[in-house]
Amino acid sequence: MPAGLLKHGLVRNTLWMFLGQGLRLVIQALYFIEIARSLGAANYGAFIGVVALVGIAYPFGALGSGNLLVKNVARDRSLFPDYFGRALATTAAISTVLFALLFLSAHLALPASIPLSLVLLVAGSDLFGLNLITISGQSFQAFEQLNWTALINVLISAARLAGALVLVQVHSHPSALQWGYMYFFSTVAVAVISLALVWRKLGRPEFAHFFQGAETREGAYFSISLSAQTIYNDIDKTMLARLGTLDATGIYGAAYRLIDVSFVPVSALLWSAYPNFFRAGAGGIRESFRYAKPLVLRTLAYSIFVSVMILLFAGYVPLILGPEYARTAEALRWLAPLPILKGLHYFLSDSLTGAGHQGLRTAIQAGVAAFNVLLNLWIIPAYSWRGAAWSSLASDGLLLCGVSAAVFLLSRKSRTAADQVLTREACKAI
Repeated sequence: MPAGLLKHGLVRNTLWMFLGQGLRLVIQALYFIEIARSLGAANYGAFIGVVALVGIAYPFGALGSGNLLVKNVARDRSLFPDYFGRALATTAAISTVLFALLFLSAHLALPASIPLSLVLLVAGSDLFGLNLITISGQSFQAFEQLNWTALINVLISAARLAGALVLVQVHSHPSALQWGYMYFFSTVAVAVISLALVWRKLGRPEFAHFFQGAETREGAYFSISLSAQTIYNDIDKTMLARLGTLDATGIYGAAYRLIDVSFVPVSALLWSAYPNFFRAGAGGIRESFRYAKPLVLRTLAYSIFVSVMILLFAGYVPLILGPEYARTAEALRWLAPLPILKGLHYFLSDSLTGAGHQGLRTAIQAGVAAFNVLLNLWIIPAYSWRGAAWSSLASDGLLLCGVSAAVFLLSRKSRTAADQVLTREACKAI
C-alpha cells in the first residue's frame, strides 16, 4: 500500500479498527461458540433476554456524554479534560438511578424463571462497566487514535473469552447465572484498564463543570437514539423470552449474533468516519451527505457479498454450535438482508447527526422503535422467532426509508436556500 494512502487519516484509522475488529471477531466467535454450546439454547436464551432488557437502559447510563466528547474534542482537543470529567460524573450519577429502576422493574419484563441476581450482574456490568469502556474508546476516537480504541475493543472480548474458558473448566454445563458472574467481573477488569489507558495517554479528567441546557438536551438525543436503536435491534429477544420460550430466544439470539459479527468491518468504518461527519457537517447536510456517499457505495458492495454468503453457508452453523441450534440456520437465512439495510441507514443517519440534526434522527429512530414493539406484541405470540425475524426486517427497512427521506428533503431545502441567496446576490449586483 502506498505510503501516502497510509497517511490518510480515515484509511489509517479504518485499518486499525478493522485489524482490531478482525481480531475481536475471531475472539468473539470462539467466545460465542463456547458459551452457546455450554449453556444450551434455554440458558443462552435467558442470558440474551436479560442483556437485551439492560441494553434499552444502557445508552442512558452515560446520557450521550461520550458522543458530546467526540463532537467537541474532535473540533478542539484542549476541551478533553473537561468533557472527560463530565462524561465520568454523568455516568456515575445516571447509571446509579437506572440500576435501581432495573432492580425494581425487571420482574415485569422477564419471566420468573430468570433470577433477579442475573439482572443485577448484567445491569452493573453494562450500565457502569461497559459505559466507561465505551467512553474510553470514544476518548481515543476523538483524537483519531483508533489503535487504542481497537485495543480496548479487543480487551473486552478477550476478557470474556477467558472468563468463558475458566467457567467451562469449572462447570461443564454452567447456568446463565454462573456465566453472569464471569460476565460482570471480566467487564469490571477491562473498565479499570481502559480508564487507566485514557488517563495515561490523554490526560486526567477535570470535574469543574457539568452538562447544562442545550448540551444536556443534545446528550439526551444521543441516548434516546441509541436506546431506540437497541429496541428495534434487541427488544425482540426480551419479548421472545417473555412471550415465547427461552429455547426460541436462544435460537434467534444466536442467529442475530452472527449477523452482528458479519457487520464488524462496517462497524470499523463507522467508528473511523464518525468524527469526520461532525467536521463535514459544519457545512450543512449537503456536505455531510457528500462525505457519506463513497462510504455508502463501498459498504453496499460488502453487505451484498456478506448477505449472499449467509444464504449459502447458514446450514453449517448447527454443525458448529450443536444440534440444539438446528433452526438457527433458518433464522439466519431470514435475517440475511439485514447487513444491506443496516449498511445503508447507519451512514445516512450519521449524515444527519454530523449536520446537527440529531433531534430528527432520534425522532425517526424512536418511531421505528415504537413500531417494532407494537409489531412484536402481535407477531411473536403468533409466529415465535420467525415473527421476530420478520419484525426486524420491517423495522430496518422502515428506518432506511425514514432517514433517506430526511436526508433528501433537508438536502433539497439546503439547495433551495443556497440558490435563493445566489439569486439575491445576483440581483444586488445588477
